[in-house]
Amino acid sequence: MQRVNRLVQAWILMLFFVLGTAHADSLPDFTELVEDSSPAVVNISTSSKPGKKSRVPFSEEELQQIPEFFRHFFGAPYGREERPMPRHSMGSGFIVSKDGYILTNNHVISGADEVIVRLSDRRELVAELVGADERSDLALLKVEAEDLPVVQLGKSNRLKVGEWVLAIGSPFGFDYTVTAGIVSALGRSLPNENYVPFIQTDVAINPGNSGGPLFNLDGEVVGINSQIYTRSGGFMGVSFAIPIDVAMHVVDQLKGQGYVTRGWLGVLIQEVSRDLAESFELSKPHGALVAQVMENSPAAEAGVKVGDIIAEYNGVEIGLSSDLPHLVGRTPVGKSAELIVIRNGDRKKLTVKIGELPSDNAPRVGKSSQNDSQINPLNVVVQELNAATKEKLSISGGVQVVEVGAGPARVAGIRRGDIINSINGEHIDDLKAFNALVEDLPEGKAIPILILREGNPAFVVVKITK
Repeated sequence: MQRVNRLVQAWILMLFFVLGTAHADSLPDFTELVEDSSPAVVNISTSSKPGKKSRVPFSEEELQQIPEFFRHFFGAPYGREERPMPRHSMGSGFIVSKDGYILTNNHVISGADEVIVRLSDRRELVAELVGADERSDLALLKVEAEDLPVVQLGKSNRLKVGEWVLAIGSPFGFDYTVTAGIVSALGRSLPNENYVPFIQTDVAINPGNSGGPLFNLDGEVVGINSQIYTRSGGFMGVSFAIPIDVAMHVVDQLKGQGYVTRGWLGVLIQEVSRDLAESFELSKPHGALVAQVMENSPAAEAGVKVGDIIAEYNGVEIGLSSDLPHLVGRTPVGKSAELIVIRNGDRKKLTVKIGELPSDNAPRVGKSSQNDSQINPLNVVVQELNAATKEKLSISGGVQVVEVGAGPARVAGIRRGDIINSINGEHIDDLKAFNALVEDLPEGKAIPILILREGNPAFVVVKITK
């Protein structure tokens, strides 16, 4: 029996050894990739001239040592004049052409008076800024050198979730640090970054990695490490990279004209939630809901209307509203695009000639004066808008919410100060029209209401209960 037990143990040990060896063989080996690609990765350091002198308050201990008679010589508040020191920052980048073009993040070099690029052979070269694009957080530098090592560029649109990726950079100033992980999500939209569909990874990225390359297992650059999600200031398992396809589209424009132009449709959109999908009688939430159409915009000329749901753009299905700005932004200015919109349950095809994205097209909100108000089935108190407010907001009608009581409006998220512009697709001209529409709302059905909040349009869904 003891002999049988020993044989069983031996077989189990052998099985674990074989499985462990097979598992080890299945893990990627990054050594060759790092050896081949590291020479084209660079360290970037910047410096800026000191600002104006500032007065730093004395500590309580220092102040007690100064006689009262002399304190007024130090100004009020009492303090000493301190000369500010030059500011320095550090990041990463990579060489994209043998004649010295280098790609990095805009926030790495923003505000710098001098940019120094340190190569893998320890050479330090002064870099010239060719151009930068704040919207995509990309900057193109140029150094005077020849026959430099360059990275291989891949296709970020071929990436798959779960794929191995590797980063090389200078976190905290530690040059040529290598970290690896997987792609954890694709097409991420971040706040104030509507024109970049970020690659999300679990590769360890920290301050100093910004601007460095993200490689796939073939040694091709598929992204530029740009941001992290953190509550501590350090890496917490989620990092974001700019797709190389997006980056090279920006690079081509920076090389050619020194700045970037983007396509513009001229609509403000929002996500289609489950409740909104029900209110618009959709089988599932999808597409981009049009909350506002800019006056004289490409969308307005093409016939896009508030309440339309843009379901397709140039044959590409819009799953999330955040998909649309990425597609429109990369469309050349002046080119025509085909839209499929859902309007009143019907699918319509529209052709729009894409315009150029303005630098600032956000409307601003004004204040309305008090007029007569009235309680209604939504349990809100509303008031008329005066002519000045309508003109300032470029709207022809609507009512402003003065007070929100417990009920359907509060559940839907309507707040004091919101301007109700339409209900269930019916435009509101004045208080009388609003009251008539609200009184006829059916019970238990999801109803879309278009509001303006701080100048921005959005749909909310209300349900009138018994």
